[in-house]
Amino acid sequence: MPAQNAMQLKEKILMLLNRRGPALPVHVARETGLSILFSAAFLSELAADKKVKISNIKVGSSPVYFLPEHAPQLERFSEHLKSKEKDAYLLLKEKKFLKDSVLHPAIRVALREIKDFAVPFQRDNEIYWRYFTTPEGDFSMDKIETPKQIVEIKKPEILDIKEEKPIEIPVKVIEIAKEVEYDEDKETEDEEESELKEEAPRVGAGGGEEVKHKQQKPQKEKQKKIKKPVKKLQKKGNDTFFNKVKEVLTSKNIEIIDIESFNNTELMLRVREGKKESLLIAFNKKRIGEADILKAYKKASDAGMQYTIMSFGETPKKLTTFIEAIKGMSGLERVE
Repeated sequence: MPAQNAMQLKEKILMLLNRRGPALPVHVARETGLSILFSAAFLSELAADKKVKISNIKVGSSPVYFLPEHAPQLERFSEHLKSKEKDAYLLLKEKKFLKDSVLHPAIRVALREIKDFAVPFQRDNEIYWRYFTTPEGDFSMDKIETPKQIVEIKKPEILDIKEEKPIEIPVKVIEIAKEVEYDEDKETEDEEESELKEEAPRVGAGGGEEVKHKQQKPQKEKQKKIKKPVKKLQKKGNDTFFNKVKEVLTSKNIEIIDIESFNNTELMLRVREGKKESLLIAFNKKRIGEADILKAYKKASDAGMQYTIMSFGETPKKLTTFIEAIKGMSGLERVE
């Protein structure tokens, strides 16, 4: 293509962006007659020449291209933000300024992802965020509020173990040696259920009354434990749980892309290590079992991704051996 024609096409694209505002390569292709590939190439050259800016937000797989003076018009593409990012966007747009340290962990992560709309700055060694169209000069400590947590906590998915799927468990277990706060009531219940399973075979051998007595005892203990201030423990546990997981991922140079679900006992993140994306399912307890692995496997299978499991404490040797055995198995066949 002659140099003159290329220059003319670039000028035509600039005029188009000036007229219609932020656009995608498909819009440029439609109005210039170029292919989408050539349109994207010309837009990239204009961005390299500092004449056009590229958004961080993507529509499908493509970023948005715009003239610097048209940055405020990016608001109309906010509908393409992911769930948690949309929550952070709406909160920041409403409040104009937010203090990072008082925010819910999920919102703090999301603000770091919406670079087009959230601008960080510091005051007295504290990180604050301002909405991108709000001047930093409008900042005032008196205007800073402690926002309510607007993150929607998804209900844990119900594991359907009846569903038949190919046997494939590409699982890796990360163990965190540090002591952290976890749900003590849940841990106690797991131990009591294990004890009951061990006692169950004695039924029918003259020990029926003994088993019945042992089954009733844990129920009384559970009723007593309900009286604990659960709400306070859950809030504190959430923050500690999330921050510990984030600390481990940071030490391993693993980037958090998105938060899929988050509650007091379980955290599911979409993460990136190098160029590889995967799911990370973290359980807020010291011991995990086969049911936890099956649950994580179903979530990852539904998302079509490989996954990693994280737990606090050491993985039981029996479970580790089971994982290694599955990894080495090429198939499971039945003899007719």
